[in-house]
Amino acid sequence: MRRRFTGRWWRGGLAALLTGAVVVPLSGAARPGIPAPAPAVLAPLSAATLEAAYTANRAGAAEASRTAAAHGFRHRAAADRALAAPDRRLLAFDGRGAGLATEVFGDLAHAERIAVLVPGSDTGLDTYDRFRATAVALYQRLTDGRTAVVAWLGYETPGTVSATVATTGRAEEAAPALRALVTALHTISGPGADVSLLCHSYGTVVCARAAPGLDVTDIALIGSPGTGAGSAAGLRTRARIWAARGAGDWVAHVPHVSADLFGTTVGLGTDPVSPAFGARVFAAGPGGHSDYFDPGSRSLTNLARIVRGETAAVSRD
Repeated sequence: MRRRFTGRWWRGGLAALLTGAVVVPLSGAARPGIPAPAPAVLAPLSAATLEAAYTANRAGAAEASRTAAAHGFRHRAAADRALAAPDRRLLAFDGRGAGLATEVFGDLAHAERIAVLVPGSDTGLDTYDRFRATAVALYQRLTDGRTAVVAWLGYETPGTVSATVATTGRAEEAAPALRALVTALHTISGPGADVSLLCHSYGTVVCARAAPGLDVTDIALIGSPGTGAGSAAGLRTRARIWAARGAGDWVAHVPHVSADLFGTTVGLGTDPVSPAFGARVFAAGPGGHSDYFDPGSRSLTNLARIVRGETAAVSRD
């Protein structure tokens, strides 16, 4: 549903947009890009080339760590060095700028089910550990030996306080990479594997843009500010669409509207947990915006059930 901002929402939204448009470029200019070698050139991904990809990407992370350290970026050097550890399984790695990484938990080549986690704003290699923790928590909750979890930091996420986060532009840029990942996962694990997308915050916008015709069984939208689509049907997918929001999530206060402003559509539209959107709404408990994967939480329990295909067991309240 599209309507124009009015009254205080119009003034407040416009002020936030203009503030973000000014603050973000200036803050970005104050932080020079972190140098790193170009990503490793890999053979097409398959079960046969998987271990070689892991090895090459660990080597790339080690080289990126040395480069970052040589230029005085100690925090990034430490983050890259951790990713280069022998037990890390990196399907992809790019240490340049904010950085990109795709990490696997479990036996991807023999997985019957695969959960892909898609992060929201302010996620990069410098903050990767907190995103990785969500994947670890889910993987530990599944513990069935037949499910792999993929932490996909495969796009440049927007800043939480920015003009970009209120539009679908960054998601439209990211969607082809997410679609390519899903295709690669089916190549590695075989066409019979069930793939679920678990999308958080701005990541829900990315998943919505990638959804049409995508070969996935479930898409879960958690802590979503809106997807840019007016309804679940508007995602044009046969996947089951789920949505949840914790009782303490600040995103509940984001206005679910959209407006044409200076030639750009600002705002992300219908609330995915509203009846108007038409998703399968499930219980997320009392948690806040960053709590959906907390061990023992109702939201994590339900997300694990979705990944396992236990749809009747997903609690609605």
